[in-house]
Amino acid sequence: MTIRRSGVFIVLLAALLLTSCTGGGGSNTPTEPAIATLVATIPPENLPTLDAGVQPPEPSAGQGATQAEQPTPSMNPSGVATLPLVESTPAGSTLPNASEFPNPQDFILIPVTSGLDIPVNITPAFDNSGRMFVNEKPGRIRILQSGELLPQPFLDITDRVGSASSEQGLLGLAFHPQYAQNGRFFVYYTDKNGDSVLSRFQVSAGDPNQADPASEVVLLTQDQPFPNHNGGQLTFGPDGYLYLGLGDGGSAGDPQNNGQSVDTLLGKILRLDVDQGETYGIPADNPFAGGGGRPEIWAYGLRNPWRFSFDRQTGEMYIADVGQNQWEEINYLPAGATGGTNFGWRFKEGTHPYKEGAPADALLVDPVFEYDHSLGCSVTGGYVYRGSMPEWQGIYLFGDYCGGRTWMMMRQNDRWVAMEAFYTGLGLTAFGQDEAGEIYFVDGAGSVLRLGKQ
Repeated sequence: MTIRRSGVFIVLLAALLLTSCTGGGGSNTPTEPAIATLVATIPPENLPTLDAGVQPPEPSAGQGATQAEQPTPSMNPSGVATLPLVESTPAGSTLPNASEFPNPQDFILIPVTSGLDIPVNITPAFDNSGRMFVNEKPGRIRILQSGELLPQPFLDITDRVGSASSEQGLLGLAFHPQYAQNGRFFVYYTDKNGDSVLSRFQVSAGDPNQADPASEVVLLTQDQPFPNHNGGQLTFGPDGYLYLGLGDGGSAGDPQNNGQSVDTLLGKILRLDVDQGETYGIPADNPFAGGGGRPEIWAYGLRNPWRFSFDRQTGEMYIADVGQNQWEEINYLPAGATGGTNFGWRFKEGTHPYKEGAPADALLVDPVFEYDHSLGCSVTGGYVYRGSMPEWQGIYLFGDYCGGRTWMMMRQNDRWVAMEAFYTGLGLTAFGQDEAGEIYFVDGAGSVLRLGKQ
């Protein structure tokens, strides 16, 4: 599969909005966040697409057929809004970041494997083995080794995972930072009752490609009132703590107001010390470690933080929160941010009031990027690129599950800028990043692809 040259690109920014930036729970949060609001659209046929294997949908009314090749696109400076920069880079440091967006027409999506059963996550073990581990939603973890999908699952817990329909199943996987020494890894799934489970497992002593299904230690459970908005992301932060994203419990409009309640884990990102106790301990600097809310909470006011990640170079955090009826959003926390940030749901959907809106004294942090449902319907968070291609360094790449669109986002001096990248035609359930920093695309229909150069 290669990318076809087929269109012009537009810098998709204008209109900036500022909001108060002091988090709830008495904690400090980044100052002067700013949002780059998407105001222009690019029809799918005008984006680079995949020539074979995956076909984009037919153009809707008012859209023409695929257009002829256009000259090499360039950024339109008049379409870029100047935005205050949330400073997070340590003073005096220099990062190998791109200064402008790469031309997507110079890159390809390379097929890695296919035939997976509803893949929804991909991650390395960071044990220098080069292996990638893929969650299959029904309850298996598969291994990609030297470009081959091994026939034997690394772990099979289909006997414990409930329905893989709706937004349930085996959703999250993270390997302990010292996995090469201790063999511990963590999974997040929905059980036969439809409730969420965070568990620890151990690799088998005699086979690095086989985990021990009998080694499960359940660390945390959470009742789910509805079968959707289960969250799913599980990852270790640069501080060595385990972060877990939980949705608001489902239905529509957060009927139980879980996103704003600090007395429930729903609608939150949790931060756990899994090296303390039989299950986990609470980091002393968690915002509610001393009381006033559930001590596991790190951030709240989230609807369904399906996928989030840390920039492995800087420690910055990017959170893709799936919206309600109109707006998808990317939230941002700089490296070293303290906990307690309230991202606004259900007072707001993106930067927009939702239902009754926020009270006057609400201390909320707006997203740094949003797009409406004319371009997709469910944001899938990605990664800041840190691989071998200098053109992509420091660029956050993410997409949409429904539309197959992808975006590039970065900071240029004092502004956030964003630009559409590829129209993949894929049902993007996840992105991944291997040990070398290269980025992978996961298609829920069963395939994995990798970003590469023409």
